[in-house]
Amino acid sequence: MCGIVGYIGKEQAAPILLEGLSRLEYRGYDSAGIAVRENSAPDAKINIVKAKGRLKALLEKTDCGRSVPGLCGIGHTRWATHGEPNDTNSHPHISEDGKIALVHNGIIENYMELRQYLQEKGVHFTSETDSEVVAQLLDHFYKETGSILDALYMVLHR
Repeated sequence: MCGIVGYIGKEQAAPILLEGLSRLEYRGYDSAGIAVRENSAPDAKINIVKAKGRLKALLEKTDCGRSVPGLCGIGHTRWATHGEPNDTNSHPHISEDGKIALVHNGIIENYMELRQYLQEKGVHFTSETDSEVVAQLLDHFYKETGSILDALYMVLHR
């Protein structure tokens, strides 16, 4: 079963996210990942690190979180539903322009229809997951409306 952890605060996010994910290990998973925003600037980079297998692999990739600076982030442990367990299909997923990162639990039943819609608009996908479709769709509607709230409404409607 998947697990989600989020953090916004005054401490470095990555170690806190990794600690939170470690508390969810009992739920079972096949991969894990974190997304951490470098700073609060509107154009701040979001760094994503993902690893197939146990959380230990993610801890090693991030030097226990020390190599991923930032005060805001999300983490996820994944139990594969769409796409094989690997680093690419692990969460978090990021929009094509790198501005929106997303984790998701559950299944998007109409993801193939949404994926095709976005591909016809020129969006390129990197994973085989239904969750990446949501990240790309949110980014698409955000660019269209200029409002994250309107974009969220449009995504939920679809």
